[in-house]
Amino acid sequence: MGESVVVPVSAVTGVALSVLCGVLVLGDRPGAVAWLGIAVTVPALWFVAGGRAGAGKGTADGLVASLGVAVQYLALGQAGPGSGLWPVAAGRVAAVLVLLPDAARHARRLRPAPVRCLQAVLIGAGAALGLVLYLLAVQRQLLAVAVVLASLYPALPVVLGLALLHERISRRQAVGLLGAGIATVLLTLG
Repeated sequence: MGESVVVPVSAVTGVALSVLCGVLVLGDRPGAVAWLGIAVTVPALWFVAGGRAGAGKGTADGLVASLGVAVQYLALGQAGPGSGLWPVAAGRVAAVLVLLPDAARHARRLRPAPVRCLQAVLIGAGAALGLVLYLLAVQRQLLAVAVVLASLYPALPVVLGLALLHERISRRQAVGLLGAGIATVLLTLG
């Protein structure tokens, strides 16, 4: 139950916090079309990520995660073009340092098979690539727009599952995917 709440809550709240900070603190001024794209993104994210009405026991975890997402997006948004990829590298190192004490405490249970280690490295590399692309986007676009486009990431696994694994999606997810597509077009035009 908690997992089905954490992802939609963190996705929606993370984008909302980032946009609010971008507008209220950094002075971003998206145009009307971009605002429409932002407005379409919120329910699209909720539906694609599997959000349901009512709070679950993972709501607090989702809110904490959204704060972390927003801080990361905002911090990367403050990096200047001259900083290169160092902000992403510093963020990845910080993430490892935060997780290291817990991993050391549970070292006996953390003896994954080599294939799992390779999968973890590939997932980490994919996350780093996503952050690099976000960093490049935010250097060329308003933070409020770049962060909303980046926040549509929950749609990707759904699309991949549909296309590659021929998974079935719910009506809510279909509506969310349609909304994500519309939001992407609006944000690109706006």
